[in-house]
This record gives sequence, structure tokens and C-alpha cells, in this order.
Amino acid sequence: MREKSLNINWRAGLAFAHDVCAAGVAWSLLYGLRFNFDIPESHLGDLGWSLAWILPLQAAIFLGFGLYRGLWRFASILDLQRIVLSAGLGAIVIPLVIVMLQLQASVPRSVLILYPLVLIFLMAGNRFAYRIWKEHRLYSPLAALGEPVLVVGAGEAGARLTKELARSRQWRVVGLLDDDPRKHRGHIRNIPVLGAIAELPAWARRYGVRKVIVALPSAHHAVRRRAAELCAQHGLEALTVPSYEELISGSHALTTIRNIELDDLLGRDPVVLDSAGLAEWLGNRVVMVTGAGGSIGAELCRQIARFRPARLVLFDISEAALYEIRTALGDEFTQLPMASVVGDVKHAAMVEDVLAREHPDVVFHAAAYKHVPLMEETNAWQAIRNNAYGTFVIARACVEAKVEKFVLVSTDKAVNPTSVMGASKRLAEIVCQTLQGGGTSFVLVRFGNVFGSAGSVIPRFREQIARGGPVTVTHPDITRFFMSLSEATQLLLQAGLMGRDGEILVLDMGDPVRILDLARDMIRLSGADPDHIPIVFTGLRPGEKLYEEPLASEEATRPTPHPKLHIAAARQANRDAVGQMIALCERDRAAADAEVRARLQSWIPEYVPPAGAPVKPMPSPAATPEEARTPTPIRARR
Repeated sequence: MREKSLNINWRAGLAFAHDVCAAGVAWSLLYGLRFNFDIPESHLGDLGWSLAWILPLQAAIFLGFGLYRGLWRFASILDLQRIVLSAGLGAIVIPLVIVMLQLQASVPRSVLILYPLVLIFLMAGNRFAYRIWKEHRLYSPLAALGEPVLVVGAGEAGARLTKELARSRQWRVVGLLDDDPRKHRGHIRNIPVLGAIAELPAWARRYGVRKVIVALPSAHHAVRRRAAELCAQHGLEALTVPSYEELISGSHALTTIRNIELDDLLGRDPVVLDSAGLAEWLGNRVVMVTGAGGSIGAELCRQIARFRPARLVLFDISEAALYEIRTALGDEFTQLPMASVVGDVKHAAMVEDVLAREHPDVVFHAAAYKHVPLMEETNAWQAIRNNAYGTFVIARACVEAKVEKFVLVSTDKAVNPTSVMGASKRLAEIVCQTLQGGGTSFVLVRFGNVFGSAGSVIPRFREQIARGGPVTVTHPDITRFFMSLSEATQLLLQAGLMGRDGEILVLDMGDPVRILDLARDMIRLSGADPDHIPIVFTGLRPGEKLYEEPLASEEATRPTPHPKLHIAAARQANRDAVGQMIALCERDRAAADAEVRARLQSWIPEYVPPAGAPVKPMPSPAATPEEARTPTPIRARR
């Protein structure tokens, strides 16, 4: 820091010396012009004496106007204004001093009139000439230093990027590529627009380029994918700037350059949000998010924070995850009031106490167990208790606390479920449907897999590729729906705003993605040789589908004003099933996986356990007094 300060002071001192010399040159030059550069000896003494007091006076004025706070290479209109003001003040003060000292006869009037104009020309002209020379040198592909790169995209993003890269000196932009023929053979900051994107390999060979930066944040993802595939096919490293969604959310600056990720290739069209409606709904309201430390919950908190709620309540069972999101939000949103609560959604007394203390207007329920194979392996009881019973506990508490709206984060695995996890989420939907009508509006939102979420296939593939393989895929034909974390949470907010009274909103997940293709894309993006990273098929895991369904076949949808949201006409909610689930989860002993599956079959007719999974015949509802009763969910107590 001290070295940087000395460097700035040295530059400021040099600029100050230049301006004082400029004042002396301007004054002396005008004296010489007045006498055709043949100054009489009688006036030479007057010139020297006048400089002796004019230069210190003018120097004091320069310092007073703060002319040395900036660097010449960034000279601007503000600097010109300060120069004009300092010269103008000098033009007023100097004649006053001359009058006071009675020196009118010794100083020519033409010098007094022209002095400020010449001084402004010398001071401002030298500054802007230096800036022009500096920028020309920086932006010249032949003179700049750094590794040669090509930029794909000659729009606003590409133009801004070339400017920043020139200043960084890390890379040297040798050309831009764009599919708009009107831009070809043009120049942006002295850098040529070479041709179309398809010509990328040829230009890369010509200039010896190894890195390509894709600067198309608002372009269709197919264009970005084509550029990235060209890079992969010809051994070029593909980099990119943040996406349109990241720029809009403010999470990244345009000049943040990063490696191309999978969601850049499989990306979707930008989400258009009703920002005004969301600001009115969430702004100055108390909002609570359960599972706030998870992937979806954490991103949801970031998106909510943009709309400036009166208070954001973070609720999670994991202390470490809660601390991490609380710290991240505190750094990014310094003025955001927050409450961090370590708690379990199944603990009714605590949940009720938190709601009574915080008085949330809106609750987003994202706390859930979501790993399908893990919940199948002796954890069915915990899946039901956390995903279904936990939803009941907090949903009922919201009704009693008169929360305005409750938004359940559901999944496409709840449609015709073949896993305990999917069935438990469908049961959570049924819980919310049965509680509808108690004063709280329940909105259920289904979507598929999210890029980068904890435990998803993408981090797993990344680790396997880093180890040199093999990359494990369960089945060559397995497909999944994918969307980015940002898109999922933004649509979740939009669905929460639009949803009414027990509606199930389904996010438009686009086309399904074949996991085998996804694995191959990741291998190419990593820069590894696809021939040296084998892909091994391991077979479907327990409870895993070959493909996911956004809607059950018996269900139909109707459109909403938002093109990416649809309303599902779901099956009739089974109130008796909810009552039996509550009795099962509140008993003193845990249920075996086989019993849980049997009960799920009776509660959710469309649930089909995987072949070979143990299913215990369900006991008669009247087998015990505890299980004989079927409490009304809204009144069932812990």
C-alpha cells in the first residue's frame, strides 16, 4: 500500500511541476509575442519579476482546485472543468494583484487577456494528448502485450470487454468475430472484426491463438454452444463472460471472465420476471426460507434479498450451511436485516415459536431430503418424517400464525413416483392441499434438476474427470430435465407471486437432456482427451427412473400469463392419508422401510416401488388405537 501511495504521489508531483511550467511558458510566450520575440531590456526585468510572484500564486490555485487527484491516462471533462476554473480564477486574481502593486504600465494588456486561454490549451491539450497516445498504444494489437485471444461477439459486450482487456495487459485481443455481416471489416477500438463465428479455427491458426472469449451474454444459448463446440473441436480453450441472468441479478460484472460451464451450453432463454410485482410482494415484508443453507434455499435467499424485504429469516438444521449463507448475504447485502435460526422443521414447538416471534408474511419451504438412492437405502422413515411430516408441521404453524402465503418447493419426482423421495414430496403436496382454506394461501411449485446443486450429477462428473475417469452413467438412454440455479429460483419467486389457493405450478423445463451427452460435453469442456476418459454404464439405481415427467398422465395444465409457468390440475387430495401419515410419524417407534413403502402405496395410488424393494403388507388401520384414529390435519397436534 505504501509503494502504491508513493507511486501516486510521484505522478502527482510530476503533473504539478508540468502545470507550473505551463503557466511560466504561457506567460513568457505571450510576452515574446507582444514584442515579436525581441523583448527590450527594460521589460526583461519586469518579465522575471512578474513570474516570481505569478507562478506561486497560480500554483496555489492549481492545488486548491484539486487538479492532481486523477491520472492523465483517464483525463476527462471533469478535469477540463477544473483547469478552466483554475485558469479563470488566475485571470481574475492576477490583474487584481497588478493593480494593487501599481504595475499596469509594465504588464501588456494583451498578455493579461490571452494568458488564461493559452494556459488552458497547454494544460488540457497535454493531458488529452497523453490519454490519446496511451489508449492508442494500449488498444493497438501490434503494440499491446499479453497472450493473443479472439473475442466472439462484436456487440456492446465485446466492445466493453476489449477495452478492459487492453488495460489489464493479461491478454492481447487480435480480433473479433460476429455473425452480423454489417460488422465485418469494421473496427472496435482499433481492433478488426475479422468475420463470422464459423471462421474461428482459421483465424485462431493465423494469429496463434489458444484462448477464445465468448462475449455473447444475451445471445441464444445455441449460438454460445456452437462457439464452444468449435473451440473444443480445434483444441482451443473457451472462456466466457457472465450470462444475461447473472448480469441482471448483479452477481457478476461483465468483465468477469471464467471458463465455460455446462449450463452455458445447455442454457435456456433468459427469464423475464415481473420485477415490479415481486418488489411489491416481497419489499418491506418479512420473508422466511426453510432449508436456507441448501443449494436452492441459498440462491432463493439471494434473489429475495434483491427486493429488499423488511427482514429475511434464514431457517436450517445445518449450523455450518446457515453460517455460510448468512455470511455471504451479509457481505453482499450489508443493509439487509436478517435472523438466522438453527432448527428442525419437524420440531413443532420451535417452529411455532419462530413464527410467533418473526411474524413472516411469506414462507418458502425448501427444507427436504432429496437424494433418491440414499432415501431408498434404509432411510425411507426419515424421508417421510422430514419431507411430508416436516411440511405438515410448518404448514400448520403457518396457518395458525396467519402467514399470508406458503410456497412449497416440490419436484418432478413427485409425478408418478417410483422412489420414496418422490412419494414423500407428493405427500407433502397433499398436506398443503388439505390445509388450504385456513387463511394461508398454499402454492406448490414443481421443477426438475438444477445445475450445480449439492449432490447433483455435474459435480460428480467433474470429480471423476479430474481423476482421469472413468465417468459413470447409470444408463445410455437416461434423460433428465435441467435448468440453472438462477433460473429455477427466479421462476420459483414468479410462481409464488402468481400462484393462488392450492395451485400446483409446473416450471417449463424445456427439452430433456441425455446424461450421456452431458458427460461427453463435460469431458470436452475440461480440455481432456475424450479417448482417454472412459464412460462406464452402471445400471439404474434403486428408485431411479429412466426419464422424469413434469406432469402425471392424468393431469392436464392450463397456461398462465408467464410463458414458463403452467398450472397443473392435480388429483384430489387424500385427507385420510395425511391423518394416517401424521399418526405414523408421531408414534414412539420408527417404521421399517418395507412398512413405509406399503403405506405410501395405500396413500398415493400412482406410487410404484422399484422392483425388488421390500414392501410389508400394511396392517389394518384398527390394529392399534394410535393408528385407528384419523385426525383432521389442521387440528392434529404434535
